Amino acid sequence: MSATPLNAIPVIQEPVDSKIDLLGMDRSAMETFFKEIGEKPFRAGQVMKWIHQFGVSEFEEMTNLSKALRTKLEQVAVVRTPKIVAEQVSQDGTIKWLLEVDNHNSVETVYIPEQNRGTLCISSQVGCALDCKFCATGKQGFNRNLENWEIIAQMWVANKALGCLPKEERRITNVVFMGMGEPLLNVKHTFPAARILMDDFAYGLSKRRVTISTAGVVPAIDMIKAELDVSLAISLHAPNNPLRDILVPINEKYPLEVLMPSLHKYVEGGHSKKHVTVEYVMIDHVNDRIEHAEELAVLLQGLPCKVNLIPFNPFPGTDYIRSSNNAIHRFRDVVEKAGLNVTVRKTRGDDIDAACGQLAGKVKDRTKRSMQHATANQ
Repeated sequence: MSATPLNAIPVIQEPVDSKIDLLGMDRSAMETFFKEIGEKPFRAGQVMKWIHQFGVSEFEEMTNLSKALRTKLEQVAVVRTPKIVAEQVSQDGTIKWLLEVDNHNSVETVYIPEQNRGTLCISSQVGCALDCKFCATGKQGFNRNLENWEIIAQMWVANKALGCLPKEERRITNVVFMGMGEPLLNVKHTFPAARILMDDFAYGLSKRRVTISTAGVVPAIDMIKAELDVSLAISLHAPNNPLRDILVPINEKYPLEVLMPSLHKYVEGGHSKKHVTVEYVMIDHVNDRIEHAEELAVLLQGLPCKVNLIPFNPFPGTDYIRSSNNAIHRFRDVVEKAGLNVTVRKTRGDDIDAACGQLAGKVKDRTKRSMQHATANQ
């Protein structure tokens, strides 16, 4: 199935600011909206289906609503969608979209097709508030958090571009918050977007098919279990505090002795068996030695988890190098021997800079971090 031409996707580029945006509303917010305009709450489910399952952004096309209600919605509400700046298709079938979210900023979204599933990697911030040393996004600096509608719009746009209409076979089966940004520094907008992804009136994904990846924002990890209950991935990347302080600077605020108990708490209790996906980027002669593997095995003992070893993906301006295949396999063998479940992630989309750690977008940096990195590399 070929992707829908970009010029065939309807886009509202200049919405009226005074109108209420419906694209980013979860069901609770949508029901409240309809009550406030004097309508029955069940209208929320009808409109959510039109927006998310049928990809409709014009109220006039929502034919099971009365003409009077459609007119009212036209007056007070809007369904905003971002402008698609570019689409790139990798040799392996991975697709990357660059979406303009305002006049100065754009974010990247990646679709990864596999034999039995399709994964959409979505962004939560313009740039990233963190500065992990192995990630291209962090080098761009940070502008702002994405709003609800800007996050869920990535799913909406991808479905339209892939031709995923209601009667067709679903192509996006999994969504991971692993794009640009730290999603748990944007809980206000990430959580409602995740709820929409799992809502039966929207995309109907199960909680095990929606994954939030974090570098270790401990208070928000605790909130996931209480308020959201989705799958969790932790960007660990080092088995000890001194090395993690360098690679993942937020470790200075939430060191391993604080982070690990939070992960154990996440998997405890509940009616379904939970685990944590542990992401570990493999960087040559930095964190890939045998002693690092042994430390990691000890650190993770007793935590239900799956370790995902990620070959480092280079980007302009980095001094890091990908670990050799032999080093990765030796590392894997040590961790496996300790009784842990380990996989080596296959690199996808690196020819279009869509692989893990390569997303860049367009960021009007408010932190001056991008300038500092550029000066340091001169």
